[in-house]
Amino acid sequence: MNTQRSSVQALIVVPTRELGIQVAKVVRLLAAKPMGLEMEQNKSYTVMALLDGGTLKRQRSWLKADPPAIVVATIGSLCQMLEKQVFKLDTVRILVIDEVDFMFNSSKQVSSLRKLLTLYSSCNSRQTVFASASIPQHNRFLHDCIQQKWTKGDVVHIHVNPIEPMPSCLNHRYLTCHRNRRHQTLLHLLQRDNPESGIIFVGEQSEKSKKAGNPPPTTLLLEFLKDSYGSCSNILLLEEDMNFNARAASLSEVRQKEGYLIVATDIAARGIDLPETTHIYNFDLPRTAVDYLHRAGRTEVRE
Repeated sequence: MNTQRSSVQALIVVPTRELGIQVAKVVRLLAAKPMGLEMEQNKSYTVMALLDGGTLKRQRSWLKADPPAIVVATIGSLCQMLEKQVFKLDTVRILVIDEVDFMFNSSKQVSSLRKLLTLYSSCNSRQTVFASASIPQHNRFLHDCIQQKWTKGDVVHIHVNPIEPMPSCLNHRYLTCHRNRRHQTLLHLLQRDNPESGIIFVGEQSEKSKKAGNPPPTTLLLEFLKDSYGSCSNILLLEEDMNFNARAASLSEVRQKEGYLIVATDIAARGIDLPETTHIYNFDLPRTAVDYLHRAGRTEVRE
């Protein structure tokens, strides 16, 4: 990358606004002190966060007036800019797709992601990086990417720590109970464990349930815990259907508290950094082993 060029040179695509905020924060720290620029010690790369829920008018003005060197974007906001031709891929030389397996498995994001990759593949000089803590059947995935010309034929697969995908010192437990007793069983676990901070993962509400006008399972569980679990007054909700301001408020409140309990869908399983989390509860089973891996990865073991 070249600090002298006034153009977007690197694009990092993320699945959620929350992850985008975290990635942008790290990128700004790295961009403030570029490596290998002995002759340009005072130079740094400008970074722009193009995320869902942002002010598109202000972002369009910035892109036109003084293009940043690095853009961190959610796929929705990025596609809006591409469609309006405010943002172009001509100058981009590095494309990073973070949590790529999650995005390919998302019915809301996969179509836009495929369009982006096909458009970017037409650029002559380019580098594409697919990143994730888990890419199932990675050889098949790489083969498909080469066939689609999303990556070059000499693609390199870098596998970090392939032996233990998660710390071996984590304790994993499961209980079986009647479906009608799940709320009470969870309450019993919480009272026994007395977690310092925890996340309770709940499955997404089905379209059939939404059409029937039923309340989301997250809301039902949240109301039950607020009525029944007196050990934690700070019980919060985090799910994809919440507006961006409400999600931001929940995360902000979590980070200001010493102890918390979050009722969340899988939006909290990818990338959201809550290092104080001591316990994970799978109220609904994850759909796949990979989803379980990411949920469990939200916690740390404390001796």
